[in-house]
Amino acid sequence: MLEITSTRHNPLIDPYLKVWSWEIPLYLFIGGIVAGMMVIAGLALLRLARGEDSRRFFSMQTPLLAFVLLNVGMLALMLDLTHRLYAWRIFTTFQVASPMAWGSWLLIIVYGVLLVSALIRLPDAWPWLGRTVPVLHKFSDAIVGKPQWISVLGWANLVLGIGLGIYTGILLNTMVARPLWNSAILGPLFLVSGLSAGVAVMHIAATLLQGRQAPQGLIGGAFSAMLQPMGQQHPDRDTAHSLVRYDQMFLVAELVFIALLLINLYTTSASHAVAASLITTGPYALAFWGGVVIAGVVLPLVWQALELSHKVRHTVAPAVLVLAGGFTLRWIMVNAGQMSEIVPVLSMAP
Repeated sequence: MLEITSTRHNPLIDPYLKVWSWEIPLYLFIGGIVAGMMVIAGLALLRLARGEDSRRFFSMQTPLLAFVLLNVGMLALMLDLTHRLYAWRIFTTFQVASPMAWGSWLLIIVYGVLLVSALIRLPDAWPWLGRTVPVLHKFSDAIVGKPQWISVLGWANLVLGIGLGIYTGILLNTMVARPLWNSAILGPLFLVSGLSAGVAVMHIAATLLQGRQAPQGLIGGAFSAMLQPMGQQHPDRDTAHSLVRYDQMFLVAELVFIALLLINLYTTSASHAVAASLITTGPYALAFWGGVVIAGVVLPLVWQALELSHKVRHTVAPAVLVLAGGFTLRWIMVNAGQMSEIVPVLSMAP
């Protein structure tokens, strides 16, 4: 008697390998936000190196908030791991051809750059800590007093921010067995989406907290150090408007890359075309067209244009839509990508 054991009834194995849940989309989303905020922080630090106001909002709060958000993203990644206690082993070797090896070391460097960027203004942003640990003032003054160091730090934030934003797409792009992910457009798309999301986060912080007195104590001061300017100093209205203009550029670029992604998928192979149909006409079509393209890109773009032309009152609603659309994009790509598969040639024959 021939006995056969099959696992084809397992929904995690057959008919598609759907093993990534909400943790990975959240990790990719936060990684994109951090990438965008690093670019903002880098530009602010370069302005600081040129001798501009050292108490500017974006050179102080942005690196610290990005550092905290990065930890939230890493927590989501750790929750997805099966053998969490052995995650450190990826750093004991370096595989040149492995995107995860490159990404792991990139994150370590990002941690270091964000930490230094946050510490140089932390005593001012969090007065309680500055009073409790006076040595932080010496560290801050030593770096701020050398414009060339600030310039290096600014460029490091810029380069690493762009690298981190592209990596969140490359992480999926290298998995050739999933046609929806196997497109070179995915890296630039996730980059501009992350830049837009990072601008949206700082736009919300710069708008909602204008003019409010920052708490000076232990707990309140810790939260205000990430979000709120020192004392009565706050970003002026032109700052929020400049963020809206930057966001418009990123949203237009995101719309272009979405179109290029679809063109690339539909013109590459039958497997890629079938994969693209999952998000254009298939089970994820409503979330893609409604949640990403319309609500996450087109509507904020039009809304922001009306704000800049003073036809509607300035609000944070477009920024909230941008964040919702950015997460939806990654949720769709991760879940639909796991459903996509190589289509056998014979199955396409009439």
